[in-house]
Amino acid sequence: MGKLFYDGSTEIDFEDRVLAHLQIVITAKLRRNESFLLSWRDDHSMGDGRSAIWLHPSHALRYKYFGGRMPRINPAWIGALTDLANSAGGLYVTAEPTDSVRPASHGEHL
Repeated sequence: MGKLFYDGSTEIDFEDRVLAHLQIVITAKLRRNESFLLSWRDDHSMGDGRSAIWLHPSHALRYKYFGGRMPRINPAWIGALTDLANSAGGLYVTAEPTDSVRPASHGEHL
């Protein structure tokens, strides 16, 4: 289980594979100085609700992966998440498409 830390006050748990895909999409948006909404379903232990934050390029962001191997990246999932991030509703985790999975390159860093 990986973690996304935002602005020193928000800590969000995601599976490493999900977090790797989110990192690619979030990084692309923030590199272009684009702010956007990120929402997620809360863990059952937190009441099973939803939470959201406004991501802005000026705020600190850190990713922590607990697995030692880079997850395989699915370009179709990156595309779907990017479309969501560019929409009025913002970015949220959707089910992964079953096609177009490629292994991470040995030297590839997220």
